Amino acid sequence: MKKLSLLFVMMIIALTANAQFEKGKMYANASLSGLDMNYNGKNKFNFGVEGKVGYLMADNLMVTASTAYKHNGSKSVSDYVEAGVGGRYYIVQNGIYLGANCKYIHAYHDYNDVMPGIEVGYAFFISRTATIEPAIYYDQSFKKHSDYSTIGFRIGFGLYI
Repeated sequence: MKKLSLLFVMMIIALTANAQFEKGKMYANASLSGLDMNYNGKNKFNFGVEGKVGYLMADNLMVTASTAYKHNGSKSVSDYVEAGVGGRYYIVQNGIYLGANCKYIHAYHDYNDVMPGIEVGYAFFISRTATIEPAIYYDQSFKKHSDYSTIGFRIGFGLYI
């Protein structure tokens, strides 16, 4: 009986998740308490705030636009702003997603960079429309040195409307 009950609960969860990644849904995301921790060779410790909006143009396929502000731990590197576009693909309706994006980054002291990136994350539903979304990401810099390429971990809140 316990196994049957567990199977029933898992089916309900799968059906609920399925309904969230349908064509036509809107998406909004903000990072949790400004948490965007990462490390790279130039900046040491980073702390940032990011906002993202998206639209599911097909089942399981989302286009996104984002903007962010990041504070760098290095005194020689100034804080910077970024804007970007990207996409997500949700795998097998379970909330795991693969993402790809491209960001334009601008900082004072004449630093500009275009950074394509990838991410893997999970949309954990805490209600029918709200999620907590941890993700691991990598952004590739094409500057002369690879010190600006970044790997990081992000936790955000998402809303699927």
